[in-house]
Amino acid sequence: QVQLVESGGGLVQPGGSLRLSCEATGFSLDYATIGWFRQAPGKKREGVSCITSYGVPFYADSVKGRFTMSKDNAKNSWYLQMNRLKPEDTAVYFCATVDSLDVAIMSPLNSWGQGTQVTVSS
Repeated sequence: QVQLVESGGGLVQPGGSLRLSCEATGFSLDYATIGWFRQAPGKKREGVSCITSYGVPFYADSVKGRFTMSKDNAKNSWYLQMNRLKPEDTAVYFCATVDSLDVAIMSPLNSWGQGTQVTVSS
């Protein structure tokens, strides 16, 4: 059974940084495309980034140049380093295995975890 646990969220001032983590059990990252989504209050869930089994990342335009996704196959975990955070990055962030390398249209292949709240505010 696939289980994903997100962590690392918190309250940060604009311009600050956070590092999100996703720990997975029930499958191997060696062959999976994995991603991050976020959902802001009153908005639809949107794709943020994904990374191929070979470690090639893709990003939404809104976070390109500020966010970096990485993974550690040995730990079966992946990460989202978020720099130069903006108030519009405020959302609950979710990790998932995904069905596409197109961040705009990718969909999850597993059930959602509880997510981790990121709040960017002064």
